[in-house]
Amino acid sequence: MSCPRSSVCLTPLPASQATRTPRILLGGSHQPTLLRYLDGWPRRKGRATAFLIQFADTCASLGQFANDRFDLAVIQSPSAEDAAEVLGHLTRVARQGLITRA
Repeated sequence: MSCPRSSVCLTPLPASQATRTPRILLGGSHQPTLLRYLDGWPRRKGRATAFLIQFADTCASLGQFANDRFDLAVIQSPSAEDAAEVLGHLTRVARQGLITRA
């Protein structure tokens, strides 16, 4: 079974953020699949970029992170009853976010 790929276009970080290493949150239980979503994330001036990646086991743990802590968050699709809470935390902790069915 192959992993479904989404066609997502993520924008580069604003110039004010370009001087530091991007912080990325990967939330969910299948970390290798979540890492694949970073393939093709915009590079700076065509060069490879180092990332600071943090993993969260569950979407419920998003509440522990500060506002605007991450430049990008890739989160596994939450259950219907948790969706509102996860979306609220996602928009609070990350400048860009992606919810996937990983």
